[in-house]
Amino acid sequence: MAAGRDTPPKALVLFDIDGTLVRRAGPHHREALVEAVRRVSGLESTTDGIPVQGMLDGDILRLMMRAAGVPAPRIRAAMPAVMAAAQEIYHGACPDLRRRVCPGVRTLLSRTLRAGIPIGLVTGNLSRIGWRKLECAGIKDYFLFGAFAEQASSRAALVRIALRQAWQNGWANRRTLISLVGDHPNDILAARRNKIRSIAVATGLSSRDELAGHRPDLLLEDLRALTPAMLRGEGLPGNSGRK
Repeated sequence: MAAGRDTPPKALVLFDIDGTLVRRAGPHHREALVEAVRRVSGLESTTDGIPVQGMLDGDILRLMMRAAGVPAPRIRAAMPAVMAAAQEIYHGACPDLRRRVCPGVRTLLSRTLRAGIPIGLVTGNLSRIGWRKLECAGIKDYFLFGAFAEQASSRAALVRIALRQAWQNGWANRRTLISLVGDHPNDILAARRNKIRSIAVATGLSSRDELAGHRPDLLLEDLRALTPAMLRGEGLPGNSGRK
């Protein structure tokens, strides 16, 4: 899909990764964060007790180092090196994730691409970790672009970065229907703060009831229920999470 196209598509879709595109991906991501802190700082740390679901990798690393007794100035100074190490470690450790792809993902991505709808990412993963997961899941080539944990301090800010990329490359304009698909309340809130449509999918750790309580525009059991027509705003079912 060429950049700078004369007529932006009628729709654009942004996806979270963990719990939305892939799930039960193993301990390798957490282990990479722990090993990165060890290599850079020499400290032992853990993700135990940190509610990592829905968080950005940078926030997870910050909490890990704070719990290990690292003062804030030292955390800030070490963070670029720790992030770089975590990505390098995970790139070499990521397992085959093809059997960890969530239900309906491959079919939806294929149909969405054929429908001419650009596909991007908004994820709490660091960039090389996120792209490596998709590569090991066999779905990387569907995605044009993404916004990742090292680029901003909140998921809402990452959505803004993704939208800016889309506008600059001609993949969207103010008339484009833009959706953010995710499995966590933070995805719903990030979409709302950027005034785009939120599509919540109950394939992660958040229950359907928890997601419904945050009133997404559309709430689905899994991505088998989503179609390119729905991404364009056509043929929507009567199960919106909003009231």
